[in-house]
Amino acid sequence: KPSLVAKCIDEQEIRSLSAEIESLKNPQSLSPSQRLDELRDENTKLKYRLNILKRSLQGGRTADCCKSMTNINQRLQEVFGEAIRAACPELDDPPVSVAANQQAKFGDYQCNSAMALAQMLKAQGVKINPREIAEKIIQNLADNDLVQKTEIAGPGFINIQLKRPFVSKLLSKLLINGVQPPPLDSRKRVVVDFSSPNIAKEMHVGHLRSTIIGESMSRLFEFLGYDVVRLNHVGDWGTQFGMLIAHLQDKFPDYLTSSPPISDLQAFYKESKKRFDEEEDFKKRAYQCVVRLQSKEPNFIKAWNLICDVSRREFQKVYDCLDIKIVERGESYYQDMMTKVVKEFDERGQCLDEGRKIVFVPGQPIPLTIVKSDGGYTYDTSDLAALHQRIFVEKADMIIYVTDSGQATHFQVVFAAARMIGWYNPQVTRVEHAGFGVVLGEDKKKFKTRSGETVRLMDLLEEGLKRSMDKLKEKERDKVLTPEELTKAQRSVAFGCIKYADLSHNRINDYVFSFDKMLDDRGNTAAYLLYAFTRIRSIARLANIGKATLRKAAETSEVLLDHEKEWKLGKCILRFPEILQKILDDLLLHTLSDYLYELATTFTEFYDNCYCVEKDRQTGEVVKVNMWRMLLCEATAAIMAKCFDILGINPVGRM
Repeated sequence: KPSLVAKCIDEQEIRSLSAEIESLKNPQSLSPSQRLDELRDENTKLKYRLNILKRSLQGGRTADCCKSMTNINQRLQEVFGEAIRAACPELDDPPVSVAANQQAKFGDYQCNSAMALAQMLKAQGVKINPREIAEKIIQNLADNDLVQKTEIAGPGFINIQLKRPFVSKLLSKLLINGVQPPPLDSRKRVVVDFSSPNIAKEMHVGHLRSTIIGESMSRLFEFLGYDVVRLNHVGDWGTQFGMLIAHLQDKFPDYLTSSPPISDLQAFYKESKKRFDEEEDFKKRAYQCVVRLQSKEPNFIKAWNLICDVSRREFQKVYDCLDIKIVERGESYYQDMMTKVVKEFDERGQCLDEGRKIVFVPGQPIPLTIVKSDGGYTYDTSDLAALHQRIFVEKADMIIYVTDSGQATHFQVVFAAARMIGWYNPQVTRVEHAGFGVVLGEDKKKFKTRSGETVRLMDLLEEGLKRSMDKLKEKERDKVLTPEELTKAQRSVAFGCIKYADLSHNRINDYVFSFDKMLDDRGNTAAYLLYAFTRIRSIARLANIGKATLRKAAETSEVLLDHEKEWKLGKCILRFPEILQKILDDLLLHTLSDYLYELATTFTEFYDNCYCVEKDRQTGEVVKVNMWRMLLCEATAAIMAKCFDILGINPVGRM
């Protein structure tokens, strides 16, 4: 297997040899025939060597990819892409469109390029029927190992049937190597900014979506092999800390020597806010505290840290429940960087000083305020400083911000300002706001408590635990599970259902939060999928077939796909890489939830129609095991387990 350095050298040599061959095709001022013959011989040798190097390089790439799952759609695009270029040589970069067919009677996949190609040719003055183009594409298809048959339908659709041995081999490869991500050209660094609660305030249901979506995105990038930095941009700086510190000094005067017993930081915040609004002396002292904190006086930094630590402990309870891994890097982290950012905009002549410093970005609906009239900085300034740090210090290739859609315009202008000043090129660095809608109550209004308060996230999670235990007892699982297994099942169902209810909706839309719906074990819910997964896992156990037996069967047996339900399930399993690629493109995780549900229901169809294990009706003893079908069960479970992992759901052994 060639090393990365060897590959680079091979590629450089290929470029060099190709250039030399081109120069030999057009030799200047050649001497008569003997010299020409020598050059032709040299040209032949160079071509031979070039082909060997290309095969060597391709072999290295193949070795890297041999364990990875094959993206069938991508392979079909490569095959049909070559045929389209051969069929329409007059077009530069012709489009290649391949999609999975939803109805089996039309084949397995469909190439829909002919209509678009006809339009492009028409624009060049060439009139041709899309069906004729489809015929030319089929005529130019090279021999390959995946297409069994093609058929033209309608105005020019090309229906594609896959070769069954090709699908069978891919399933065997999956069973032997496990669920492996597609190969990466290079290991990119991704920063995911999510969760971001405010210090001294409770995490509420509004933080739920950012936390769950951001965690799942991070897991997806990690599985694909990216270097992921998960950042929690907490609100840990600003004028509110003046009133909190002043109130701390009054309520716990010995806070410097004895840690204050603040059990309810939300109540503490409300008390300080009430005093700030009603007591003029307290308000003045709060402003003085802000100045002294910003001057980094040790006693004030200690008070600030004490308040932050109380919040961190509360946040961590939520993160522990939801199994969230995240690094805190709040607004305070960027304080010293903001001055440099303002200076850079100033020096580039991009600041307009109207008593406050504002930045107008051409084509954007609103300006950014980077220095207030009192000399203070704003959210605009801290977000610009954070973006600068992530581009130039973290050296991120991708930066994803997971916040509510209400902040879309703000981030749009921040990103445009960064591009205007030359911080990044969108062709090289992907900077994106992954916005989401709000959580609604069953009355279709913003989710609130009965008294109209924002729902505390910890209260919501505790309610989920209570309801999931009720559901498990209703199914009498407490009679068959040990206390430890029951607790694991309770947490798995409660937190899995809350996550899945969010992730199964398009993040752009609002969604209605309903415990009754999410705990229903029918339909597209985590409860249904977790029970389905447990049932699939139990098939091999009930047949007394261990992992070693299944592995040996995968290495020695062919996965037969003769029954239509076997064929349908096999294809569905192998669509997993296509699903991941789509999510990587649009960052919409509900696609994975939809696929997981489709896989589970396709498996149910297969299991209802195809006997995996045949038992004696009288004794109940296993009389026959159809091993190729057991392998399909194993492959389904492996893909489902990886989907659960990306979604942050933890299925337990027994439920």
